[in-house]
Amino acid sequence: MILAYCNQKGGVGKSTTVYHHARAAILAGKRVLVIDADPQGNSTSVLAEDVQEGDAGLADALSKQSTDTLADVLVPGIWEGLTLVPTAGDNLADVRNELVISAEPGKEARLRKQLDAIKGDYDLVLIDCGPAIDPLTISALTAADAVVIVSQSKLWSVNGLAKLMTTVSLVREHYNPSLKVAGIVLNAHEAHTLGGGYWADELTAAAEAAQLPILTPAVPKRQAIADATETSSALDEGDAQARDLAAIYAAHVDQLMKGSTHV
Repeated sequence: MILAYCNQKGGVGKSTTVYHHARAAILAGKRVLVIDADPQGNSTSVLAEDVQEGDAGLADALSKQSTDTLADVLVPGIWEGLTLVPTAGDNLADVRNELVISAEPGKEARLRKQLDAIKGDYDLVLIDCGPAIDPLTISALTAADAVVIVSQSKLWSVNGLAKLMTTVSLVREHYNPSLKVAGIVLNAHEAHTLGGGYWADELTAAAEAAQLPILTPAVPKRQAIADATETSSALDEGDAQARDLAAIYAAHVDQLMKGSTHV
């Protein structure tokens, strides 16, 4: 299964969600590939053991200026069972610009074609997309079986959801007719605040109206989640509260792997 984690708004926790979903999938015995399709390279910085600026990565596999394939740029992740297609430095941003100006037919399918050759080696492929609807995100959605929308209980989440679904519809129409929505992750949720409760209800209503599934339970706003990501550590190896948080991500992965939420 290939999942693209998306939201055109930055700071909602896409890379953090990819990180903890990858860990949960590994604990479930899955072979996991993470593709860092965000020019910021956040997933690479926490999931790769030793990737330096200038090392080969996703940019090389997507650029017409390179002969590298995805298979050529794979690196081991920080956990057994995890492999990464990294991004380091400014190369991916350069390739994004290359894709913008390219008139080559089928450029949106470069990533999908590269993945076809290696996806059989993995049970789950997670693509961490950047905070924009740009050619890299379109490429990820074209390659994916389904999209995971990472959102928060904030004012802009409802509007952002509608904009992203417009993009998903366009990708379905032009590049990937089988693309589904695997679910919405309500991240950094503050259930006991008035704003958090109100906007969570609004987002839930908008999702239900669009027949979009929400992965449960919501991810609460906890410093332990960010701390684990930033230190490349695992919630399941922490204290009881950290393990409770790990169980949330495990529940998400279970729902995703069962496919019962896909629409």
